[in-house]
Amino acid sequence: MKRSTQKYELKQGNKVVYVGITDNPAQREIQHRQTKNFDTMKIVGRSSTRGGAEQWETDRLDTYMKNHKGELPKYNQTKTGK
Repeated sequence: MKRSTQKYELKQGNKVVYVGITDNPAQREIQHRQTKNFDTMKIVGRSSTRGGAEQWETDRLDTYMKNHKGELPKYNQTKTGK
């Protein structure tokens, strides 16, 4: 299986404001800069398969919600990150 999907977080200072996955981090950062206010885009871990990255995204959002009173990061609208 092809491992070309990157996992990432957008951060404002130390605060995570978005969790996502992409096959093109540079282009995705440009897209996010048009609609979201953040300081850095941090790549998390190594490249994954699409399925592995999607599972990481779901798990990461679950963990975030458990630690933030059920709230998603500022720019994640749904639990799947879409």
